[in-house]
Amino acid sequence: MMNKLKINCEIVAEYLIQFVQEEVQKTGIKKAVFGLSGGIDSSLVAYIAKEALGKENVYGIMMPYKKSSKESLEDAYKVVDDTGINHKVFEITDIADSYISKFDKISKLRQGNIFARTRMVTLFDHSSELGALVLGTSNKTELLLGYGTWYGDMASSVNPIGDLYKNQIYQLSRYFSLPESVITKKPSADLWVGQSDEDELGFSYDDADVILFHLYDLRYSIEEVAELGFDKNLINLIAERVRKNQFKRMPPLIAKVSKRTINIDFRYLRDWGL
Repeated sequence: MMNKLKINCEIVAEYLIQFVQEEVQKTGIKKAVFGLSGGIDSSLVAYIAKEALGKENVYGIMMPYKKSSKESLEDAYKVVDDTGINHKVFEITDIADSYISKFDKISKLRQGNIFARTRMVTLFDHSSELGALVLGTSNKTELLLGYGTWYGDMASSVNPIGDLYKNQIYQLSRYFSLPESVITKKPSADLWVGQSDEDELGFSYDDADVILFHLYDLRYSIEEVAELGFDKNLINLIAERVRKNQFKRMPPLIAKVSKRTINIDFRYLRDWGL
């Protein structure tokens, strides 16, 4: 069933390169900045952006916390060395800890959200300093599942990989010849020591991709997906997660009191003012 997720990497790569080039440059901006964690998603964005804008116009910001994986930082440097893009290490430990220290107890979830939002504050500030747009690094699997921090790692100006499932991210990463250590390591948001995406989600990306593809791209019913051999409880779990996280994929809800309410009736193209 995974063959249904197979993409023509040459065509998709060409399209995404052109997408980044057009969507960034039509604003009058020539540069892009993004968070480079050393994970496969942000690393793929580095290669796409480099081809689209030129290595001199791309800035990968590494934002480790004191407990972040050293291997991830090493992989980020491999990407920098391979692409030649600009880079900067901006450790978020002092900023995050100064806030966390105000509480007697704070959960791992809250800490993870603090780290993600601190990183996004850092990125958008760098975008102002550099005159660059922030590129997103969330893939389609994560966006559908809501596996990300609202106004944290899910925030961006332009996202070139948000319509690619995780399996398709791997396909395209091999096409761009990303470092093997980036491709083969266990996916992790690196929000705390030992954190793993699939362990936290409770299911594999391979299963999630196939289920999500059939539910939302092909519009199968839950019963039809179950006929493919998946446990119905898992399908329901994934479908419910997508439903509950719809708010993360939408702009803020505005109470309608006028005839033309922003985000409800005031519908213009995103680049209307450019």
